[in-house]
Amino acid sequence: MTMKTMGRRPLWFGLALALTGFGAPAITSREVRADNNALIDMIKSTWRAQDGETAEQIFAKASKVAHFVPRGWEVGQKTDTGEPVFFSWAKRREDKADDEYTIGWDVASDGKMTLGPPYAKPMELGWQAFALSLIADEATNDEKGVNLRFLHDPANFNFVTTAQGKLGDLLRRGRCTIGDPVGVDYLPKIDEKQTAKGDLWRVQLSVDCKIPGPTYFTRDGIIIFEKREGQDWEPQSFFAKRIATYAPGSWFDRADPKEQEVFEAGRKAYERAGIPTRGVQSPFPR
Repeated sequence: MTMKTMGRRPLWFGLALALTGFGAPAITSREVRADNNALIDMIKSTWRAQDGETAEQIFAKASKVAHFVPRGWEVGQKTDTGEPVFFSWAKRREDKADDEYTIGWDVASDGKMTLGPPYAKPMELGWQAFALSLIADEATNDEKGVNLRFLHDPANFNFVTTAQGKLGDLLRRGRCTIGDPVGVDYLPKIDEKQTAKGDLWRVQLSVDCKIPGPTYFTRDGIIIFEKREGQDWEPQSFFAKRIATYAPGSWFDRADPKEQEVFEAGRKAYERAGIPTRGVQSPFPR
């Protein structure tokens, strides 16, 4: 669900609170009291992304590349779960308060800080992941002036690491360009009984690579990596697994029986549907 479809500030405050467990949306005025200032200062000085960046560093960098205009900090009413702190931002300088979005932290009595709602969770990966998630949302919603150059720059995906190196560096060495769509998302777990996908970060790319190899991969090849908290990035798509396993230049040197099985199943499905498959290249060395 995108930020646009979630609605603007009145609804967003309620949803942000519900999704992060902050309780009732009782927000103080922006003339923050001294004790509230201390709470805000604690977020600014203590909270860190996984790469060590502070929230304000992330906001400052994101504002230079995305439609992200910082507005200010606010403190919510204390609840049973903790004390909520909110940061407001807008897409444009001329936007009114009703057009703002919010990012929140719930500060528990033991000092633990929980960031939310889900759209803000890419912040935990660092400023580039956060900026990419914002810009990808802008592109999805057909915003004007989307920074596609930043969205398609492989260097901005180096926060994804593999056994072979950083993803952006590997894509450059593989002579790959990034197209659309681009996805940098956080998927929250629906409930504690859920055992499938959820409660993870996902990066999904479509790439064209100017190297010898099957068009199955080198034209609109799908790269998907996922990461759970406290764990390494794991490749999910066939192309991602090759990138994480082999050095650029040898991505397609070996066949994979599972890939072959999927390819053949897809080819047969096309034939049953009456779709010509003549000339379709197998993605596997012979």
